[in-house]
Amino acid sequence: MTLPNQLTALRIVLVPVFMFLLLLDSPYMKLLGVVVFVFASLTDIYDGYHARKYGLTSRLGAFLDPLADKFLITAAFLIYVWEGYLALWMVMLVVLRDVVVTVLRVYAEWKNKPVVTSREAKYKTLTQNVFAYVIMLFILLEEEEFTGGYVSSAVHNILHSDYLDYIMLLITLYTVYTGISYLVQNWKGLLSPSPSR
Repeated sequence: MTLPNQLTALRIVLVPVFMFLLLLDSPYMKLLGVVVFVFASLTDIYDGYHARKYGLTSRLGAFLDPLADKFLITAAFLIYVWEGYLALWMVMLVVLRDVVVTVLRVYAEWKNKPVVTSREAKYKTLTQNVFAYVIMLFILLEEEEFTGGYVSSAVHNILHSDYLDYIMLLITLYTVYTGISYLVQNWKGLLSPSPSR
C-alpha cells in the first residue's frame, strides 16, 4: 500500500476517535477532538500532493480518497445533529446522496469504467468542509473556559438558531444537485456493456 493510501486509511481510522473526543463534556477533550479532525483533513491535502508529485495515483486511491472525506464530514454532521445544531433530515439527504453515488462508483469500477470526481462535486466537498469547520470553531467558542460567559452565550445562541439550518439547507440542495448531475452525466456509461477484460 502506497503512502497516500496509508494516509487515506489513517483518515478513516481517525473518524471514531475525533467523534468520541468531541462528544465528551471536557472542553479540552473537545479541543483535542478538533485537532484530530484538522489533522485528518490535512492528511487529505498531503496524500493528494504526494500522490501527484511521485506518480503514486491509483484507482484504489482515487476511490478511497473521496470515500474517506465522506466518512469524515458525515461524522461531523451527525455530531451536529446529536447536539441539536442541524436538522436530521437534511443530513440524511446528504448521506443518502453520498451512499447512492458511492454505490454507483463501485459499480463503475466493477465495469472497468472508473468515474472521475467532477468539479461540482469538489465544490460540494469544499463547501461542506468549510461549514463543518465553522461549526467546530463555534463549539470551541461556546466553552466558557476558553472565551468567557459573554462570548459563550452569544455563540450558544448562534448554534441553536435557525441560521445554521438555512445554510445547511443551501448545502443540502447543492449536494443533491451534484448527485443528480452525476447520474445524468454517467447514466449512459454505467448502462453500456463493459469492455472486454
